[in-house]
Amino acid sequence: MILTDSIIGWIINTAHRLKGSVRRIFMAETVELLGSGGASIAEEKLGWNRGTIRKGQYELETQPIEDNFSARGRNKSEEHFPHLLDDIKKIAEPECQTDPSFNSCRLYTRLTAKEVRKRLLEIDYYDEKTLPCSKTINTKLNDLSYHPKKVQKTKPHKKIKETDAIFEQVHSVNGMADINPKEIRISIDAKARMNIGNFSRGGRNRVLTKAEDHDLDVKEKLTPFGFYLPEHDDFFLFFTAGYASSDFIVDRLEEIWPEIQEKYGVDILNTHADNGMENSSSRTQFIKRLVEFAEKSNIKIKLAYYPPYHSKYNPIERVWGAYENHISGDIMDTVETTLKFAKSMTYNGKAPIVKLTEKIYETGVKVGKKAMKTYYQFVDRMPSLEKWFLTISPGCSG
Repeated sequence: MILTDSIIGWIINTAHRLKGSVRRIFMAETVELLGSGGASIAEEKLGWNRGTIRKGQYELETQPIEDNFSARGRNKSEEHFPHLLDDIKKIAEPECQTDPSFNSCRLYTRLTAKEVRKRLLEIDYYDEKTLPCSKTINTKLNDLSYHPKKVQKTKPHKKIKETDAIFEQVHSVNGMADINPKEIRISIDAKARMNIGNFSRGGRNRVLTKAEDHDLDVKEKLTPFGFYLPEHDDFFLFFTAGYASSDFIVDRLEEIWPEIQEKYGVDILNTHADNGMENSSSRTQFIKRLVEFAEKSNIKIKLAYYPPYHSKYNPIERVWGAYENHISGDIMDTVETTLKFAKSMTYNGKAPIVKLTEKIYETGVKVGKKAMKTYYQFVDRMPSLEKWFLTISPGCSG
């Protein structure tokens, strides 16, 4: 076989278009065609490696060797540091908030990659030489869906004088809960009542979906209420035709608590919420029911509230963002449809437990001051932040 310039060019280009065992076998077959001294000619004229040629000749005589291309390159940082992603999540989570418009499931963090790395170095098993650089930490933050967002200058950021102190205490409460195997964090919140019917939700769908151009004739509504365990990504979604009253919330807590306690072996419930009307720390019926729940289940209940105008930092809001995106392009025309769509959603790879509560609860139930004295003796409020942090201990006799 005579190697002209055109033939050499064709052989080289063909080899470049192939990969793995197919390329090596092609090289071995070409060497055979070149005859005696073919390997030397291929090395000189075609620039091929002798070792690769020998490997191809072996494969030609036996069988192709499977190429594991995905295993090439450096291992991911989390393979060298098994706790890296969890540690980054613990650092970033208290600082993040959900997109308030619910237009995406992204989380926005105020921390920079450089600051996250600095905080990682405060952990005993990391050191300056082996910990990945800030660029890698930035990649990991993005992989975990903690994305930066520009500040909206047109919208003033409302604060009260206790805002910073409340956030500092929330972070402290979270940190202590995460290192206590007997304590579990749960985030609670309700979504706005949903109109059930042939109404558009403003989303998009690959399948043609038609809806009414107005929702004036609403005959049925549902209130979604959620419980989310941030450490484990477990979540429960309850729907009711009524409102999420204090009694509704505590009854649902009592319903899911045995499953949580059996699964995780905890006896301290750390609850995060906003100071909504029915789950406020000043709502007497809510506090009364929680005191009774603590006594009945023999557990301690810690309540931590987010400051006004900052409820978007509540972890359950991330689940609501995912849920809103999941159903936005479809019609919630019946209760059954609404429940099935809720069951089909996932958040961080997990599906929720979804239930419909048939009972309609009365709202605005109050307990008199004299009666509440019995219950308040089991409630310990944090000095200077009494409204935002309180602990309920078992011991109420009924």
